Amino acid sequence: MVNSSPAQLDRVFHALSDPTRRAMLARLSKGEATVSTLAAPFKTSLPAISKHLRVLEDAGLVKRDVRGREHHCSLEPRPLKTAAEWIEYHQRFWDTRLDVLEDLLTSEASRPKRTNKRSTS
Repeated sequence: MVNSSPAQLDRVFHALSDPTRRAMLARLSKGEATVSTLAAPFKTSLPAISKHLRVLEDAGLVKRDVRGREHHCSLEPRPLKTAAEWIEYHQRFWDTRLDVLEDLLTSEASRPKRTNKRSTS
């Protein structure tokens, strides 16, 4: 199983639940960017962008580095890997369980039907 605290995993999935934050992560996957660069594609205020960045930072997905007056952000991929491992674990679990169910249903369907005859005594 994945070695991550439930609270940390919750923060990662919460951060990934928003399309603006996912878009920011996609941009950061191409390399470091300033907050202004990250905010440019969105029709939202800079304070709203900062809130999104705080959620990403709290989840450990983004690291912010202040250089003079500019804030530079970079992607921290480790929490994404942990979330992917969690998903893969559960996918394997459910794939196995559903395969067992399918086998059971297939074997039941291929059995001859029993008729329930009551004796009339």
